[in-house]
Amino acid sequence: MPPQVERIIGRLRQGGFEAYAVGGCVRDTLLGRQPGDWDITTSARPEEVKGLFTRTVDTGIQHGTVTILMDHVGYEVTTYRIDGEYEDGRHPKQVAFTSELVEDLKRRDFTINAMAYSHETGIVDAFHGMEDLEKGVIRCVGDPLERFGEDALRILRAIRFSAQLNFTIEGRTYGAITQIAPNMARVSKERIQVELTKLLCSDHPEKICKVYETGISVYISPAFHALPWEGFRVLPGLSAEKYVRWGAFLRLAGPEAAVQVLKDLKLDNDTVNRVRTLAVWAGKEIPAEAAGVRRAMSGMSPLVWDALLDLNGCGEAIRRLTAEIRERGDCLDLKHLAVSGQDLIEAGIKPGKEMGELLQRLLELVLECPQKNERGTLLKEAGIQGIKL
Repeated sequence: MPPQVERIIGRLRQGGFEAYAVGGCVRDTLLGRQPGDWDITTSARPEEVKGLFTRTVDTGIQHGTVTILMDHVGYEVTTYRIDGEYEDGRHPKQVAFTSELVEDLKRRDFTINAMAYSHETGIVDAFHGMEDLEKGVIRCVGDPLERFGEDALRILRAIRFSAQLNFTIEGRTYGAITQIAPNMARVSKERIQVELTKLLCSDHPEKICKVYETGISVYISPAFHALPWEGFRVLPGLSAEKYVRWGAFLRLAGPEAAVQVLKDLKLDNDTVNRVRTLAVWAGKEIPAEAAGVRRAMSGMSPLVWDALLDLNGCGEAIRRLTAEIRERGDCLDLKHLAVSGQDLIEAGIKPGKEMGELLQRLLELVLECPQKNERGTLLKEAGIQGIKL
């Protein structure tokens, strides 16, 4: 455990309370993975936790969560609790605090996430989470219909964990997913998008097929449900960047459908624009000659171009031309054109459509013949005479 987590647990125990690292951090440590964060559970009530530490934030005080700030990092400390009724299929209407750790673990989603640890006690594993880790199984704690009925997002989390860990989903748990699938309509698109993105950026993004096979997809969005998901495959060496994986998944859909899916899921505009570009160029044959490569490169950022090379499986010839173009510093966009809009204004051309079309024509010329990217040459090509070169 990080020393800060040890100090927090130690101080809670010195105060007469139980305290453990809990959930994903325990799971990931047992798997030899680096935990993303460390959550702590304790028998202390929120006000008792706040009394033991000087820097705290009431991040979820109504649900028993206090964030302790230590060395400029926040650590969530949550009181053992029993969740009340989940009226909206996502959040408990109320919670009741308890003094029993096992009662708190009982409310968690999967056995592999329902383990706690402290140096004093070792691992507390009341639901055979270690056994499921060894077998590579995703299994709900208790009755899967109850767990998924409490929070429908858990059905997508089950598939996401199976992709991240390359685990199988236990039979009863898988069956419950198909039954609870309609409840996904009650989950926010933002939360769905986060889970789908984590799934696609995992080592086994092909497991997104489970979203369709279990009947979840129809409750995500019409555009998502209509995707040609059967053709999805992972290309070797493909970057795990968000826009690259979404681009790979959506490449057969076409740019309009790709954009609709991403907008339905509330993805950021930068990702939408990059994926749109990949969808436009996916599967297109790029001629293995310098001018053709320059024209293609001019339509996107260098990072997106490199992703496209992998997505389309481009060969050595195009990759070699790409390296040569970059090494020479060939002009690929208006920003690096030797003539600017200001030059054209000084030559008497008014800003507007005509100027834009002229600049684009000059860029096309330079993409064909990069040696013409000189101010004087381009002004002459534009038919502009009589200004100081």
